[in-house]
Amino acid sequence: MTAVAPSRSGERDGAVFAVLAALLDYPDDALVGALADARALLLAERSLPRDARAGLERFFDYCTARDLTTLQENYVALFDRGRATSLYLFEHVHGESRDRGQAMVDLLQMYERHGLMLGANELPDYLPVFLEYLSQRPLKEARALLAETGEILASITDELTKRGSHYGFVVGALLPLAGVRGGAAPADADAIDDDDAARPPTAADYRALDAAWTDEPVRFVGAATPASEPVQFYERRPARR
Repeated sequence: MTAVAPSRSGERDGAVFAVLAALLDYPDDALVGALADARALLLAERSLPRDARAGLERFFDYCTARDLTTLQENYVALFDRGRATSLYLFEHVHGESRDRGQAMVDLLQMYERHGLMLGANELPDYLPVFLEYLSQRPLKEARALLAETGEILASITDELTKRGSHYGFVVGALLPLAGVRGGAAPADADAIDDDDAARPPTAADYRALDAAWTDEPVRFVGAATPASEPVQFYERRPARR
């Protein structure tokens, strides 16, 4: 991830989307090495409300206080154990129905028409991939596309906030950019407990997981009635190139 100097208008050419995409991806050495530049860029970005920037600062503090292995273990424990926090957008719409496959083909074709080619193991509905695409589009178009995911982003933010996760600040920072009002407020400092990998699942966690299989998915881009088939969980993040 390359640092980008702030623009005079406060809204740069997709850099905010690109940095948020990197923060939401599976943590690696490149991310850890770029945290200082990412912090400087986002905290200077005036298109983000003050409370969003304050939350992002707390997220950066979380990252710098932990080693890479802990960050990776917490990431998997948070995002790969239920649909409610899944970063695969179409899981919130289609579950694992055949409609999801066609929707991903359509999304992939849109990417390719504009020059974004994915690796063999990358899925087009993965939120960091979607944000990477938005970072390459004109700002007005990117905001309009992001707005189509607003209900999903609000749902993910709400769930992350309930869990006291710093990642709620990152997804939550997308809400004002998507034109979503009244998004989930940042969790209180005393409620933050991000070391999910060190916390054994409780009975409440298992009940929430069961509920996630049966909850009605939220709508996305005028989708038809979503199917209720079980979703597929991913043990690792797709490799990023």
